[in-house]
Amino acid sequence: MTQGEDRPSDEAAGRLRVSVPELPELAPLPVSTGSVVLAGTAAWLVALVVTLLVPSLHEGDRSWWPWTCVAAVALGLAGWAYVRRGRGNASAAH
Repeated sequence: MTQGEDRPSDEAAGRLRVSVPELPELAPLPVSTGSVVLAGTAAWLVALVVTLLVPSLHEGDRSWWPWTCVAAVALGLAGWAYVRRGRGNASAAH
């Protein structure tokens, strides 16, 4: 190709042209953020109970597992308090 020539077309260069259809704008799911946070916190609470009830899950090299569950429950409750105060929800987003 010399300096004055145009670039070759996509077909000439061996590239395929693919048309992508327009997608509709996605709307947020009608789910309460607080409910999602509480469900996750409850799941970690169940994991904590199971970890404490089964000795092999909290002895030896796994002694840190219950503390992970405790930290997750504490962070979940802090997140739930944050959402309940009115922050962290999408209603005020533009």
